[in-house]
Amino acid sequence: MPNVKAILGDKVTFSKNPYEAIDQADALLIVTEWPQFRAPDFEQIAKLMKRKVIFDGRNLFDLESIEAKGFDYISIGRKQVLINK
Repeated sequence: MPNVKAILGDKVTFSKNPYEAIDQADALLIVTEWPQFRAPDFEQIAKLMKRKVIFDGRNLFDLESIEAKGFDYISIGRKQVLINK
């Protein structure tokens, strides 16, 4: 992060962990396949976010599983799961 901060400065907000980053967020956008993002605590995510919306550019999660958790889930090249219209 220090290297990116040196380049971007205050143009983006940096967080100590993924859960801090989504606190009061309208949506979660996944653009990485890093292992630490493959098995999140969905209950904690649901409590922190304003809306349960995930845009997944890496197709990390199973559609049926994410639907059962009550999230709107838009992934690339797959069926959309829209629950909270």
